[in-house]
Amino acid sequence: MYDVVLLTLAEGAGEACCGDSGCATTETLRAPVRACLDALGAAGARVDTVTAHSDQDIDAVLARFDGPARDDGLTWPDGDTKTRLVVAIATDSQLRHVVRRLVRRYAPPPSRRPADLPTNRTVPDLPALAVLPMGPASQDLVAQLGLPRTPEAVATAALGSQVRRLDLLRTDAGSVTLDGALIGGQTEGQLLTWRGRVEVDDAVLTDGDEGVLACAVGNAAGYASLDGLPLLTGADPASGQIEVAVAVPVVKRSLLGRSTVRVEVRRARGRAVAVLPRDEQVPYVDDGVAGTLTRKRSWWIEPGAWAVHTG
Repeated sequence: MYDVVLLTLAEGAGEACCGDSGCATTETLRAPVRACLDALGAAGARVDTVTAHSDQDIDAVLARFDGPARDDGLTWPDGDTKTRLVVAIATDSQLRHVVRRLVRRYAPPPSRRPADLPTNRTVPDLPALAVLPMGPASQDLVAQLGLPRTPEAVATAALGSQVRRLDLLRTDAGSVTLDGALIGGQTEGQLLTWRGRVEVDDAVLTDGDEGVLACAVGNAAGYASLDGLPLLTGADPASGQIEVAVAVPVVKRSLLGRSTVRVEVRRARGRAVAVLPRDEQVPYVDDGVAGTLTRKRSWWIEPGAWAVHTG
């Protein structure tokens, strides 16, 4: 039987635990953890519960997945580990934070890239996670991936043998993206245009000289639409490609001089995308975390880099 670590992020640890529907209450968060703990214990697992109050606490848990010492001195995950990790999350951003800590632990520096690392990756196969959702059922990443949702089903998945490997988006800001990002979109309830250059591999979706309503960068489908406007049509977290869509308002004039505005959506898929804002500040949301884009941001795909327990 496996040893299981059930990791919960304390309020204030990692990234925000409040989503669009507000913050879950303490009791709401505790109940599924207790139920999952009971289910794991009933199955005979040895369970250690950890509440992380800092990145150092998260890193101490992840260190349990280190493999044997390597000749090159790199810290590498143990592919034969007998320990399973269940991450209790209130929002996708908390899951992203744990995966980001995994990447920081196991990604070798470019100057020490080992020969056994796949050529299309900068990280080794990261340890699989079982995900215990504690927020309200919605179109979160757990729902998109079709993962178990009840504490009992999550416990069964954590102790099972089925693992699904998924693509990871890394960014030049040192972060990661699991679902996707939306650049632009609504600001204080209004759709505003911004200017920026968007490139997917060698394809230019907009050169920065025209107004853009939104740019969606998708690994999954969380940002597939904007106010009913379809943006991403086939984002797949196991396809090995990023899907990108740019919504551009286009003015058409009739022979009588009347003008109408329609929205043109340009789409592309590739291994990498770069967004260079021409405006001083462009709002964006990445895996549910809001920010402001002030300089060039790049995402690139890491095929099959992270994984989840499915049963």
